[in-house]
Amino acid sequence: MTDPTDTPQCPMHATSPLNPESDGAQMSFAGRMSYGDYLQTDAILNAQTLLTGAHDEMLFIIQHQTSELWMRLALHELDAARASIAADNLRPAFKMLARVARIMEQLNNAWDVLRTMTPSDYTTFRDGLGQSSGFQSWQYRLIEFAAGNRNHAMLRPHAHRPDLLARLQAELARPSLYDEALRHLARTGLPVPAAVLTRDVAQPWVADAGVQAVWETVYRDPGQHWEAYELAEKLVDFEDYFRRWRFNHVTTVERVIGLKRGTGGTSGVQYLRRMLEVELFPELWHLRTAL
Repeated sequence: MTDPTDTPQCPMHATSPLNPESDGAQMSFAGRMSYGDYLQTDAILNAQTLLTGAHDEMLFIIQHQTSELWMRLALHELDAARASIAADNLRPAFKMLARVARIMEQLNNAWDVLRTMTPSDYTTFRDGLGQSSGFQSWQYRLIEFAAGNRNHAMLRPHAHRPDLLARLQAELARPSLYDEALRHLARTGLPVPAAVLTRDVAQPWVADAGVQAVWETVYRDPGQHWEAYELAEKLVDFEDYFRRWRFNHVTTVERVIGLKRGTGGTSGVQYLRRMLEVELFPELWHLRTAL
């Protein structure tokens, strides 16, 4: 009979803590690059300055700071996707646009955390916000400008920052993502109207029946126009998630402040509801009725 005391101890019940160094982990970082050094976590984690000391102010700040970080990545991907489309190199653009859609999904998920803040919680620090509002996010504005929603009135909240104003104006001077997509279609031989190809790209996009007809041609024969078809669906994915972000914004604001005016001076929920009607790529949505 085997003596139970002779049974080897199961590794799961080992009493000695695992030393990562014995597995080759680097443990000394004096004068060397560490995780915190690379990510500059000191700067990030010291960027939350509570003005009121209210418990939920930390949630509110981190929610918006992390959203700005995700928007920074979205802009990085949108710029690269637009350059790839302009070079008629669509495959990398498909991956980049898919990533932007997932970034928008991540931004959508963040509303779930913010919605744990009740109206009572928000009132404990709302006065400390002054006139600041997400309405004034220059990165959000850049995303809209890059996609094609080019409202020149939205330059004014940034007039006090010449550096940001110049960046937004430079975006308005470039063809939008949608403009580049349509130029690509024209280069493949699809009959995009000449007036669309030569339009003033700084102006807001206006739905065009000729553009819708081109997209209908693509959707009626995807096999013949597969890359254009896939490009269209990537654009729709992006706008789909973008619309959900706007909708979640509306419902979260209504849940927290009701129908009061926003801190930035807008009508709040009423203003945000009107924004739900804005279409980035209208022809890609309208053609579905025509098919």
